[in-house]
Amino acid sequence: MLNDQELLRYSRQILLQHVDIDGQLRLKESRVLIVGLGGLGSPVALYLAAAGVGELHLADFDSVDLTNLQRQIVHDTDSVGLSKVDSAIRRLSAINPEIQLIAHRTALDEDSLAAAVAAVDLVLDCSDNFSTREAVNAACVAAAKPLVSGAAIRLEGQLSVFDPRRPESPCYHCLYGHGSEAELTCSEAGVVGPLVGLVGSLQALEALKLLVGFGEPLVGRLLLIDALGSRFRELRVKRDPGCSVCGSKHA
Repeated sequence: MLNDQELLRYSRQILLQHVDIDGQLRLKESRVLIVGLGGLGSPVALYLAAAGVGELHLADFDSVDLTNLQRQIVHDTDSVGLSKVDSAIRRLSAINPEIQLIAHRTALDEDSLAAAVAAVDLVLDCSDNFSTREAVNAACVAAAKPLVSGAAIRLEGQLSVFDPRRPESPCYHCLYGHGSEAELTCSEAGVVGPLVGLVGSLQALEALKLLVGFGEPLVGRLLLIDALGSRFRELRVKRDPGCSVCGSKHA
């Protein structure tokens, strides 16, 4: 049940007919893994903690650097030099002491990633490199766990939901295969802070929709964001029957 403090804390959310008491209880009972606590993971972690997701598993092996602070809003100047996980835990605990925070401070290998994914209900990929995204996708397909994937660089962002519980859903590999053009990072190409905030906020929204069970998640759809022109575009994405990651799973 929700205690009096929780009823008050989440009252504006509970007022929504799509959430209500039952939806808030579902959030309280949910476990979510956030891979990466940078520009995308910051708003994801902040909003899911504030929304009352009962257990957040936080994965990042990096430390806070001064150059992170332009966009990674879960961290602050006093956090420079700290583990990103410890910095995030400090902030999230202050925002919502009602939730549980589980730390993964070291890089996840194949086995530890599989175990981390198996321990939760949903995964958010907030990483910044293709190899991590591929590994997270494969673990989610194997464990049949929904994956909310976001990316942002320069002035462009994208977002999609891959849900292996649905036979029609593609996976990340269906869309990107063995990689896109150049593997650029924000440190090489740059990125504007509000863009990663926007993509991360949308990732958090998709996660809430999946956990509570309302609305239409971005399954089979890729949302493209052009921050320079303030335009959104949507592409339909189909599952690849011959995909080496998910093809045989639904055969």
